[in-house]
Amino acid sequence: MLIRPITTEDEYRAVELLQREIWGSEEIEIIPHDLMMTVHKNGGVMLGAFDPQTEGEPMVGFVFGFIGMQPDGEIKYCSHIAGVTAQYRDRNVGYMLKLAQRDFVMTRGFDLITWTFDPIESRNARFNFHKLGVTCNSYFRNLYGEMRDQLNAGLPSDRFQVDWHIRSDRVENALANRNKDITIHDMVVINPAQSEGLLKPCDNPLPAAGEKFLIQIPDNFQRIKAADRGLALEWRMHTRSLFEEAFNKGYTATDLVIDGGRSFYLLEAGSVPVTDR
Repeated sequence: MLIRPITTEDEYRAVELLQREIWGSEEIEIIPHDLMMTVHKNGGVMLGAFDPQTEGEPMVGFVFGFIGMQPDGEIKYCSHIAGVTAQYRDRNVGYMLKLAQRDFVMTRGFDLITWTFDPIESRNARFNFHKLGVTCNSYFRNLYGEMRDQLNAGLPSDRFQVDWHIRSDRVENALANRNKDITIHDMVVINPAQSEGLLKPCDNPLPAAGEKFLIQIPDNFQRIKAADRGLALEWRMHTRSLFEEAFNKGYTATDLVIDGGRSFYLLEAGSVPVTDR
């Protein structure tokens, strides 16, 4: 796979087409090529993934971001959108794009990349937390308002904003696959789900307490959403309450644990130490 910056107008227009293909987005929600080109010329970057072994070397994925600022004034890099076509998923294309983005950002002197994602999408959570080494203590309710693409339509667009401290030991260990898989034995799950039929949130979750605990999320939220929109909304409100309570009490999400096909966030007390290399 070839990862490189996108530079030509034709390539930026190809990204418009990829957005429609990947998310089923309506025309009004597509990031237009002229805006992406302007961001690129002013410090941001659009990286594309190209398949050199297929005729025409098609673009099969991309990642796009720009320079931003934390509330305390720290300059950071904001990764806004990333996607890979369906036929190239599970081939590490997204991982290669994020590594290339990290390299680009490091050469420009930045230490932090942030982005948002839906916290109850287990697949993305595992990728972000376990494979890349992000952390999170920020939850935003309905951040983007009503979204109309096929993946997000019909529910409040609640989001985690994750922090990727790209020079830290934590991230280096994650990228080197040195993080051990955590088992849930002897750990408190504050919201054990009801597993008969479609996974349902528990009625009486425990309060966030102790040095660490687990919050269960659906292993396949899109399946629940397709089968029962009301249940999907229950999960959104249930997890919103738990994450907001945990973050307000000073906990940080540090991993996404898979155990027996079930998905759990690991929450740890306090902020997670970040040691830059």
